[in-house]
Amino acid sequence: FGVSDPAHSGTVYLCAADREGNMVSMIQSNYMGFGSGIVVDGISLQNRGADFSLESGHVNVVAPGKRTYHTIIPGFLSKEKKPVAAFGVMGGYMQPQGHVQVLTNLLDFSMHPQEALDAPRWMWKKGMEVAVEPAFDAKVVAALRAKGHEIVVEPECGVFGRGQILWRLENGVYCGACESRTDSNIGCY
Repeated sequence: FGVSDPAHSGTVYLCAADREGNMVSMIQSNYMGFGSGIVVDGISLQNRGADFSLESGHVNVVAPGKRTYHTIIPGFLSKEKKPVAAFGVMGGYMQPQGHVQVLTNLLDFSMHPQEALDAPRWMWKKGMEVAVEPAFDAKVVAALRAKGHEIVVEPECGVFGRGQILWRLENGVYCGACESRTDSNIGCY
């Protein structure tokens, strides 16, 4: 019996709701190792500010009225000012890309929350380089290559993020979804 190395991710996502329709979407990430190294009441604080810059002219400079880029993104969806879904995709710089893909699957393609999470993903890496999961549509891959994109089929699906959704149906019943890429069930589908 062997024991494998545990996953090296430092991000946790949580969504919760009550019977009145109140919902919470929360993400916590230490980012690098032990985070900031500061612990308050037993909670290790994150250091996502490590990507911010004080250098004038830098793309991620901290400045008044500017929203610096980071990847702590607890997602929340509402309709007519009422909560519909709490969701989140963990995975470093894949988070914003994963959020867009999950929302597109839910809203544009009318997928069930579980389908939206489990659908094959793409990840922009740099320039024209895009990674896709093995189950990504081969016709789409061929079309992207024909347009000059450098497509890499990435066998390690853990790099495409992992997420959860809590969706409130019109009758008030909740539908929860946790995708196949989670730490306990890494798999490409």
